[in-house]
Amino acid sequence: MAIQIHQIIRRPIITEKGLGVKELQHTVVFEVAAGATKTQIKEAVQQIFKVKVAGVRTANFPGKMRRRGRFEGYRRDWKKAYVKLAEGEKMIEYADNL
Repeated sequence: MAIQIHQIIRRPIITEKGLGVKELQHTVVFEVAAGATKTQIKEAVQQIFKVKVAGVRTANFPGKMRRRGRFEGYRRDWKKAYVKLAEGEKMIEYADNL
């Protein structure tokens, strides 16, 4: 089953940690499809943002159990990708005015 590139990258993660990693380590953070591999993530970022990628690290997060009164359920599982850009590449600008 082939996943299209716009289905692999779901959204950028805009948090204090994500912006700190962006500035200090030349790395951007995305929420990605749970079934996406590191190679697919690398190719998707290169095609969408027109940059060279040096490396990809991923982390899987299981859904947490949540309650609303007497009703309970689980959040969905999700995957985070740390994408390190190659030396000399221009940083992807998605959170400049925060």
